[in-house]
Amino acid sequence: MADLLDAVEIETASTPTASIVWMHGLGADGHDFVDVVPELHLPARPGVRFVFPHAPMRPVTINGGYVMRAWYDIRDDGGVRREDAGGVRASQKAIEALIQREKARGVPAASIVLAGFSQGGAMALHTGLRHAERLAGVMALSCSLPLADTVAAEGAPANRDVPIFMAHGTHDPMIPMARARRAYETLMGLGYRVEWHEYPMPHSVCAEEIVDIAAWLGKVFAAVRP
Repeated sequence: MADLLDAVEIETASTPTASIVWMHGLGADGHDFVDVVPELHLPARPGVRFVFPHAPMRPVTINGGYVMRAWYDIRDDGGVRREDAGGVRASQKAIEALIQREKARGVPAASIVLAGFSQGGAMALHTGLRHAERLAGVMALSCSLPLADTVAAEGAPANRDVPIFMAHGTHDPMIPMARARRAYETLMGLGYRVEWHEYPMPHSVCAEEIVDIAAWLGKVFAAVRP
């Protein structure tokens, strides 16, 4: 556990029985979605521990090699953005370590949601679908599906029916809607349970989306509550 990512943590009760590990987007950090917590108006039970990890610092090719917080490098390959597979898999291991820590703190895998925005959403999908134990859910906001051609072979049987929440802005200039819908259609084609939402917004989060996220989280945690 010595190499755990640093993270901002917020607990909605003194003894949380559920956790949400929420990854930020490229160039942001773990503080990026802290203000969303009170807006979700989650019920008192189950108490939830929000874990907002900071991605490692690394040079990002599409940003001229500038060093910033990123879950993986992104290259421009003939006008098409390509994720660095090695970086994706390294971050997967780092997120898996956070899941293991939540389990060590008494939260079972079945009560853990992986969530994220943009690059962080891509990592929530990548890691959640491959996690060996059933998770409570996967929330992927304004993102694409990394290493999409490996999901069919690498997807863990335990999470073949995990609830997935995907949302995207119709005016997103960073990750075009068509790319997000391809991710959604890929997952649907593989038989995953995806709840899809789109909103008239750019590469961001809107109030209507927060309401929908809160409703989805309520359903997810109700399904795993003893």
